[in-house]
Amino acid sequence: MRTKSTLLILTFFLIATVSFAQKKNESMNIINGKVNISKYHSHDELDRMSKGELLTLYTERIKVIVNILPNIAFATKPGITMSDLGIPDTKENKKALENNLDASVSYFDSTIEFQRTILPYSDTRDLIAAILFYEETLKSLHTYNDYKTD
Repeated sequence: MRTKSTLLILTFFLIATVSFAQKKNESMNIINGKVNISKYHSHDELDRMSKGELLTLYTERIKVIVNILPNIAFATKPGITMSDLGIPDTKENKKALENNLDASVSYFDSTIEFQRTILPYSDTRDLIAAILFYEETLKSLHTYNDYKTD
């Protein structure tokens, strides 16, 4: 019985080691996190919402914008890796991408902390205008490739 449990534990550690080793060799995605919104709204729809609902929409749109816009020269959708773009998977490049992703998370977290504290004092009309502006910005990503020339 002791041999079976030792063999089982050894097998578990071997599988875990192989799993983690493979993940390190994978090319990292340029865009991580939430990169789309479920619905675009009209001014009338937003006008009927409570301020709490507007605050939620506002922060969701900020999250998408923070994840996409800084990397638009590389990708506008998730799943694109450095290898896909022909960027060498060197230690330095991976570290630069990791630092960029960490900075995005840190920026988003501090922005949301600020928004939760200060944004409730904003005027509802300004919130609606900002949400509509963010949504138009996100819609324009669908036409991004139109600006590329051969």
